[in-house]
Amino acid sequence: MADPRLFRLRVRYAKSGRLALLSHLEVARSLERAVRRAGLPFAVTNGFSPHMRIAFGAALPVGVGGIDEFFDLYLTDYVAPEKALAALAAVSPADLMPHGAAYVEPTAPAASVACPLSAYRVTFDGPIGRALVVPEQVEVVRKKKRKVLAVDDFLVGDIRACEDGCAVEFTLEAKPTGSLRPDVLVEAMVVKTEAGASSGKEQAAGAGGDMRADASAHEATCAPLPAVRSIVRISQK
Repeated sequence: MADPRLFRLRVRYAKSGRLALLSHLEVARSLERAVRRAGLPFAVTNGFSPHMRIAFGAALPVGVGGIDEFFDLYLTDYVAPEKALAALAAVSPADLMPHGAAYVEPTAPAASVACPLSAYRVTFDGPIGRALVVPEQVEVVRKKKRKVLAVDDFLVGDIRACEDGCAVEFTLEAKPTGSLRPDVLVEAMVVKTEAGASSGKEQAAGAGGDMRADASAHEATCAPLPAVRSIVRISQK
């Protein structure tokens, strides 16, 4: 139950650069250290091992950045949001920099489930040159157990090309029973797309001399995809 005596401050920040390689636990520890260094009057839990009252939004996989991440910090005293933000910014690393702060209602949904929809941008080292093929299913390993996930259960809308064909964007929905990691989906799409291109090239090459021109015309779309440069969560709602 929410404690009406506490002030719930939602802080928004970016996870970028080299710090995108931090795990969720490492990010949480870094943010807690920043709160302590900022001197904010944070609340603590009860019990024999009290710890900071702080709650984090949906976790990002290692290597995936985010430009609008957030956490909820419970304060024992009111601090103006702009003052709290300035104090945090002064002690935070550039790649884990807070950029917004506002109070939310104590009864608002928990930070971990407040935003089930996450939009991602995947940037490649060059133009993709074709539409990515979305697999029907992906296989994941969780707690040493293999599980098959239906992509349509999590993918919302279409895969959208942007940045002159050098990037794509898509939206995933987190379910109460679990979620599909963006990096897992991207890897599956790259494998599926390149496998389809290789198959098409072999068919064209084996069709005889009258098909050689068509095979040459499709050479660009049969080449391997450019390497993935970055995966970034660009919004949550």
